[in-house]
Amino acid sequence: MPAARKTSAKKAPGKKAAPARNDAAVEAYLKALDHPLKKEIAAVRLIILGVSPKISDGIKWNVPSFATSDYFATFNVRAKERVELIFHFGAKAKGISVEGKIPDPAGLLKWLAKDRAMVTLGAGRDIAANRKAFEALVRAWIKLL
Repeated sequence: MPAARKTSAKKAPGKKAAPARNDAAVEAYLKALDHPLKKEIAAVRLIILGVSPKISDGIKWNVPSFATSDYFATFNVRAKERVELIFHFGAKAKGISVEGKIPDPAGLLKWLAKDRAMVTLGAGRDIAANRKAFEALVRAWIKLL
């Protein structure tokens, strides 16, 4: 009896493999993370993944990052007093200008460039207080991807 041939899934040319929905590397990263806001970072991860089934996570730029068709958000784990993420449009500049096009009534965004913003969520109870506004920002951002 001939051995079964292994088939490999081929991706379309120019397409990157999407990260896993709940990436094991992110789980391992968070388990090993020595950070004063470790619980808050884990909670924000679940909030982002809960916004849309299209969102997945993975380790990009050596930290947990989130993607749909491309990476769009990355934790800033250097911040020790509050949870921060950088919202972007992937690794390469695409000439996208979204500054001012995303409603931010809670004032969570600080624009770093026309296609990149820092989201500051705070710590502790601030995370829960900012949840709805943050979820709206994530939804608005991924619509532009």
